[in-house]
Amino acid sequence: MNDSVSVMPNPSSPSVSPGQPYLLQNLPDLLPEGKVFPRRAQQQIDLLLLALEALELGGSELMLRSAQKLELTEIIPNRVVLWRLRRTNPWRRFHTHGHLTPTEAKALVLIIGDRAKNLLALLRQLLPAAQHLRERNLPLDSHFRLSEYLERFRAHFRSRMNPRRVRVTLYNQSKQDLNELAIALLEKLLFCTGTVGTQRLWVSLFDGEVS
Repeated sequence: MNDSVSVMPNPSSPSVSPGQPYLLQNLPDLLPEGKVFPRRAQQQIDLLLLALEALELGGSELMLRSAQKLELTEIIPNRVVLWRLRRTNPWRRFHTHGHLTPTEAKALVLIIGDRAKNLLALLRQLLPAAQHLRERNLPLDSHFRLSEYLERFRAHFRSRMNPRRVRVTLYNQSKQDLNELAIALLEKLLFCTGTVGTQRLWVSLFDGEVS
C-alpha cells in the first residue's frame, strides 16, 4: 500500500536548504520522510526529456543551458550528471538501481518546464495537427513536422530503452502505440507551460504514490 501524504506545500517547511535556487522552493515536498523517489515518476521525467530531445536537435545541450539559466548547475553541472540522473528510469537499457533525490527530480522538472515554454509555439502546432489527423482517421505521419518528431522519438525510445522490459517490448512491437505515447508526452509538455504549470507537473508525478 502506498504511503499517504498531503500534496499541499507546507509553508513552514522549506523545500530546499538555504542557498539553493529559489525556484526549487516553488515545488513542494510530497514524499514522507524516508520514502524513496517513486520509480514511475523517474520513468515519466526521463520520457518527457526524451520527447524534448525528439523535438529539438541538441536537446541535451539545451537542457544544460536551461540548468544554467535556472541556476541549477550545482545539481546538474554537465552532460555526465544529466545522463546519470536519467538512467534512474527503470526502462533504460543501462538502468541504475539508484533513485533520484527530491532535489535532483525538482531540478529536472524545472528544466522540462523551461524547455517546454521555449517550444510552446511548436507544441501548439503539433497537437492540433495530431487531433485533426485522428478525427479524419489519417496516419499521424501525414503531417511533416509531426512525422519528424514521431520518427525521432521512436528512434530514441528503441535505442535507449531495454527491450527485455515487458512494456518496452510491447511499445517496440507497435508503431501506433509508440506514436500515441509520443503524443501523450507532448500533451504533458504543453500542460506544464501554463500558469504554475511546472508545479502541476511536479504534483502529477505523485498520482497514485501520495494522496
